[in-house]
Amino acid sequence: MNHALTTAAAGFGTGLSLIVAIGAQNAFVLRQGVRRDAVLAVVGICALSDAVLIALGVGGVGAVVVAWPGALRAIGIVGGVFLLCYGVLAARRVLGPGTGLRAEGEAAGSRRRAVLTCLAMTWLNPHVYLDTVFLLGSLAADRGPLRWTFGLGAALASLCWFAALGFGARLLGRFLARPGAWRVLDGLVALTMLALGATLVVGS
Repeated sequence: MNHALTTAAAGFGTGLSLIVAIGAQNAFVLRQGVRRDAVLAVVGICALSDAVLIALGVGGVGAVVVAWPGALRAIGIVGGVFLLCYGVLAARRVLGPGTGLRAEGEAAGSRRRAVLTCLAMTWLNPHVYLDTVFLLGSLAADRGPLRWTFGLGAALASLCWFAALGFGARLLGRFLARPGAWRVLDGLVALTMLALGATLVVGS
């Protein structure tokens, strides 16, 4: 029992160390959390997607994907172009007329757009596959019979992180009610998206 808890804790720590770094997905979740726009749906998609990818990695799917090198290259190009477009939109918001944060209710169109964008951010980012399917999968394989316990710990870390990021971001609402502060957030989002998008396209 103690060995299982230790393995789960190791998976939790490893998973957390991989997803805490600022990236396209985290920047998007943060922005949705601040705007209070489809937060539950976005957090759910990110956590569930990570759980599925971690399960695939623990199950050994990573070795199969390696046999098809063109897969990650294609994902990298499509994902890179998507991130570049999203970065341009964020940059336009920075340069546009100043408007503070409005935490209005979610419209159906807003929820649908947020869900589709979140799915693209998650599944078109090859870094997600490298971290969850390949890296976590290989680390879990070293745990032998407890590899699924390790994977469960990593999936739990993902759920805790995205929930904290999405629902905790609203604490910044008062600060970001000022147009200048909102521009800073959108500026960081734009820089993150453009840098990652360019890296993916060039690397692919």
